[in-house]
Amino acid sequence: MLTTDDVVRYHDQGFLALESFISAEEVERMRTIYDRLFAERAGRSAGDQFDLAGADDEESEANLPQILNPSQYAPELLRSETLDRAKEVLAELLGPEATFGGDHAINKPPRNGVETPWHQDEAYWNPAVSYHALSIWIPLQEATVDNGCMHFVPGSHRGEVVPHRPIGGDPRVHGLEVEPGSVDVSTAVACPIPAGGATIHASRTLHYTSPNRSADHRRAYIISGGTPEEQAATPRDFPWQAARHTAREERANTARPTDT
Repeated sequence: MLTTDDVVRYHDQGFLALESFISAEEVERMRTIYDRLFAERAGRSAGDQFDLAGADDEESEANLPQILNPSQYAPELLRSETLDRAKEVLAELLGPEATFGGDHAINKPPRNGVETPWHQDEAYWNPAVSYHALSIWIPLQEATVDNGCMHFVPGSHRGEVVPHRPIGGDPRVHGLEVEPGSVDVSTAVACPIPAGGATIHASRTLHYTSPNRSADHRRAYIISGGTPEEQAATPRDFPWQAARHTAREERANTARPTDT
């Protein structure tokens, strides 16, 4: 899947953009599954489908719909060409111990003014754990600057997790953004790619997608994985996680089985 130059570039820059990752036929198969899951609102009652960038109330249309673990609702995703390719890349970039960790899907509605603000994936994760992980972002239509392709800050994966907050400082919002003024994104690189291409980024790489100004949905399917987790050598605290009180979290807690 990857050349030696690709591997060197990923570890140096903290991200990689590939023009081709899955076949055109696989894009069509994945897109059919993807559109069905969003149309069915799969995982809504369990807290797995929610508005990433809004208050997520039932009366309002979602600004940025997301489904966590879509493969739980469409198990055929676990037997796909896409996942096979992802496993190959995980091994090539992180070593043979790297395994599939999970998936999610983000559907940026057409002519939508909502961006996905600058953030690091690791800001969402357990601060007590040390990670060696990455995410593979696969657009199921062409990803352009106009509809919300990925942007990255080269080399930002070498730093620590920076301060974050719920988007807009609103504790009802699940999504996170870096604290305003805490990072310099002046060197950011946009990565437009064709349908079925992919961007790959490390868990601490700063990234962003712009609003979707096109007439079509911006569909992105994301696979994450990494090497076995280890206890962090230095204790960390992510206070922004406790600051959130979301409808998504309430649904997840209600759906979670209780001990008897």
